[in-house]
Amino acid sequence: MDVTQRFTDRADFYHRHRPRYPRELITLLVERCGLSPQAAVADIGSGTGILSELFLDSGNRVFGVEPNGPMRAIAERNLGNNPRFQSVNGTAEATSLEDASVDFVTAAQAFHWFDRAKAEVEFARILKPEGWIALVWNERLVDTTPFARAYEELLISSSIDYTKVDPKQVSSDTEALDTFLRKRGGFASLRHEMVVSFEQLTGFLSSASYAPLPGHPKHAAMMDGLREIFSKHEKDGRVSLDFEMKVYYGRRFDPSER
Repeated sequence: MDVTQRFTDRADFYHRHRPRYPRELITLLVERCGLSPQAAVADIGSGTGILSELFLDSGNRVFGVEPNGPMRAIAERNLGNNPRFQSVNGTAEATSLEDASVDFVTAAQAFHWFDRAKAEVEFARILKPEGWIALVWNERLVDTTPFARAYEELLISSSIDYTKVDPKQVSSDTEALDTFLRKRGGFASLRHEMVVSFEQLTGFLSSASYAPLPGHPKHAAMMDGLREIFSKHEKDGRVSLDFEMKVYYGRRFDPSER
């Protein structure tokens, strides 16, 4: 499947049930990268606008660059009345933005889908000379609790292609990400949690591109397994999902530098 279409049939699940990014992300970018309300941000792979909204709340102008129509439509519905938001039908490799037009390029929960060689050329083109790149993930922690371990085992055994597309393979590769950013920045992380009911947990799972949806041969078995581990570990009708927000940031670089 074209990777830009992986979330076509689950955009609503994604927007309603994915964890939000802690506001401390803005504080981090202010302190370490000089983010100001006057900065223009290109949010690449912006999806339903979850990260874009955080920047808009901080006063920034935001270009939400997203190739998937249903995801982009949700962002336009929720953020389109804000004059500082511009929805763009584009990709990391071809944003259609003007040369040297933005101060920050961000990618939240999206960089692992990009063609890195082409993306680095495009990032350098649209960034101003003193611009910054920030790559962000909300990484689900897999061994903090018995429920976390059981949930990870369920994904491995019952998903469509979890082990092939798990973003932790990229977000945990510090050497590769440091190389991509040409060692012109740093790394920060923040732990947080999301406490959910079974309905919310089902929505969170369904938001993942590797989760089988109704009609798929694996769907019923996965839902049975999800209910089983939820029933075993819930407390007062809730379970906790633990996350580590990872942020890799660095200055604009010349793609010819190696």
